[in-house]
Amino acid sequence: MSAHRPTLASVAEVAGVSISTASLAFAASGPIAEKTRARVMAAAEELGYRGPNPLGRQLRSGRSGIVGVVIGDKLRRSFRDPVSVQVLDGLASTLGSLGLGVLLIPGTSDEEGLQTVDPLIETAAMDVAILIWGVHANDKSVEALERRGVPMVVGEGRPLEGAPLVGIDDRGGTAELTRYLTDLGHERIAVVSLPFSADRRSGEATSLDDIEWTPTRNRLAGMHDAGVDPVLVWETEASLVEHGHAAAMEVLSPERWPDVSQRPTALVAQSDLLAAGAILGARELGLRVPEDVSIAGFDGLDLPWLGADVLTTVRQPLADKGAALGHAVEGILAGDEPTVTILDVELVVGTTTAPPAQS
Repeated sequence: MSAHRPTLASVAEVAGVSISTASLAFAASGPIAEKTRARVMAAAEELGYRGPNPLGRQLRSGRSGIVGVVIGDKLRRSFRDPVSVQVLDGLASTLGSLGLGVLLIPGTSDEEGLQTVDPLIETAAMDVAILIWGVHANDKSVEALERRGVPMVVGEGRPLEGAPLVGIDDRGGTAELTRYLTDLGHERIAVVSLPFSADRRSGEATSLDDIEWTPTRNRLAGMHDAGVDPVLVWETEASLVEHGHAAAMEVLSPERWPDVSQRPTALVAQSDLLAAGAILGARELGLRVPEDVSIAGFDGLDLPWLGADVLTTVRQPLADKGAALGHAVEGILAGDEPTVTILDVELVVGTTTAPPAQS
């Protein structure tokens, strides 16, 4: 046996077949008899040959085998959110079954906090890019990908021409949740919202116009569909427990509502982590949940550390959403026409909501 690294040509020679036939044997497809394939594999085993160079295969096919997943936020914050983790798990599992790898691309910003284009978007090899949390206005990442001719898949965002879109019926789910609260008798309902845009500010919203982020806009629209105008909307920087806690301390503070009869009797948080933080904040203010204030969330996360509390929420199919994004990539690579996939959600009633106390 040669001391040099074995090649496909040497395998073909030992197996007594042409190089093209040996290549078909490793491709596991094509017009080749099983007996011939077995002879090629035996020769490869004898020579210690592990298969064609994947880089060479990529060059021949014109594909990298990599899918870029544009997170649009810092990775350390995304991986603290179980919603992101579960969606990415469903996505990575589906892409892995298709033989595709994942390149995570975080969001970046300059000294003034403005969103900039990550260098990976400009230079990294990728067959498809997934904008996993949608598209912002004047999105520079989209412009860069379009310049490179990289096809895109949009997750929960405004549509892009020629790009598949995967979303959830969060507007309908929030409308159902809101009607449930009004049926209980709640009239003064406040909102702890997800970010409005890439600016990620925190504070009371003075205007609900021009909300860039689709989930935030859809979930506020769902409340209006149910006939409710929130008494107050508090925007948060991110879907994390500490932001929900800080929001509740502001939204429910005695200083804001010196007349207790005017205080919100229900608080709708646009994520379960925000809702969990709001429960902690409400109790820190001396309020009972749900006796003094009902609190509901959105996502359907398992939060065992809430103890006896079972959060009223709208459950979304997180892993299925990731899988749907992966199958949209599969469709692009197969040359299929782009589709719009909207997944259903489900209202789950827990112990954190009840009729308002009689004033």
